[in-house]
Amino acid sequence: MDAALLEILVHHHNMGDHSQNGWKSHVYSAAIKNVKEKCNKDITKNNISGRLRTFDNQFEIINKILSQSGFGWDWVNNKLSIDSDDVWTKYLEKEKALASYKTKVVKHWEAISTIYSKDHADGEGAKTGAETAADLEETIEVSPETVPKRQRTGDAIMCMIGEMRTTFKDALKTTDPLPLPKVTTPSEILAALELIPELAEVDMLRSYGKLILNERLFEALMELPMHMRKAWLLLLP
Repeated sequence: MDAALLEILVHHHNMGDHSQNGWKSHVYSAAIKNVKEKCNKDITKNNISGRLRTFDNQFEIINKILSQSGFGWDWVNNKLSIDSDDVWTKYLEKEKALASYKTKVVKHWEAISTIYSKDHADGEGAKTGAETAADLEETIEVSPETVPKRQRTGDAIMCMIGEMRTTFKDALKTTDPLPLPKVTTPSEILAALELIPELAEVDMLRSYGKLILNERLFEALMELPMHMRKAWLLLLP
């Protein structure tokens, strides 16, 4: 259900329908309709508000952790990646209430961070990590006629099938060719390597052989400042 809900929220956030005062009323209607179509679930505005509080708290806690040195996000396993146990132990000395977040799985982090990244500040009204963790423990009341608090496996499968059906129908409605993924040409890669100061020819050739086979490696290289690129390339296995 969260995937169908967040799909609508991200879309309307990008359309400007989300402000510091909250979501515009038609966003709730669109979300209720999308969840019904894709998951066969009847939800209400109150149900959505409950999930939004959970997303909000998760974002505030995780974003605060990610701002610290030694933390990153594991996009494969949907949880924090931590450089070492020592890093986590030191962090817990000041945020003991967040111990569960070492292994906590939070799906749809990209969507959650998209809709909340501009809503949070450290000014008046900001909560501590312990306060937001306590908020997450609160039970959100849901009407018995609507969606249950914990989605059963069968419900999750139905939701996935609904999303697949909708995607397939949308694909049939258009004859437009599907966009091809961006592929960097060898000449572009070579040109980028030639700009790196003091990169020896043998190191350039070795790096060139690796980058033409892995688009993600080249993207990572281009994100680095120029003075760090040589050292990074020489560290590649």
